[in-house]
Amino acid sequence: MVTLNKIYTRTGDDGSTGLGSGERRSKFDLRVSAYGTVDETNAVIGCARAACTDRLLGDMLMRVQNDLFDLGADLATPSGTDLPYDPLRIDASQVTRLEREIDLLNARLDPLKSFVLPGGTMLSAQLHLARTVCRRAERLIVELAQTETVGEPALRYINRLSDLLFVAARVANEDGKADVLWVPGQSRSG
Repeated sequence: MVTLNKIYTRTGDDGSTGLGSGERRSKFDLRVSAYGTVDETNAVIGCARAACTDRLLGDMLMRVQNDLFDLGADLATPSGTDLPYDPLRIDASQVTRLEREIDLLNARLDPLKSFVLPGGTMLSAQLHLARTVCRRAERLIVELAQTETVGEPALRYINRLSDLLFVAARVANEDGKADVLWVPGQSRSG
């Protein structure tokens, strides 16, 4: 279990931060940006969960928030580092659970006939915002994987999460009935 007795350490005052391996990296390092954006995704999901009244969806989002701390720990500890403990890693069971939950939520929805504009209910808009931040995290993680090792389950998890958030946003729009659909060229004049 983690114990945090002191919140500030002053060790980052020089613009660096410590990874799970003990290695110091710049706060703008790609690995730090990747797990920082995972943290940002978690915070946006927390805002959505605070507005969620659907118990099933709220429970799913809570599990996701916990998983995102696992993902952050995974990304904060480069593989191949000699550590006195086994670092926490995202595993395939977490990806499989997301897929089951996507299917469960998607069964409540009619098929789409157009792209969905972010919006509708406040909860749906918040979940769409979480989805876009998640996609940014995914881009950073994929970029990181070009130069450093990133576990395949971590890459699959962040990809599936954006899918879950999309489907959850539709569920939050009265099971898709309040979705705002894109009408191509609708605002053109003449």
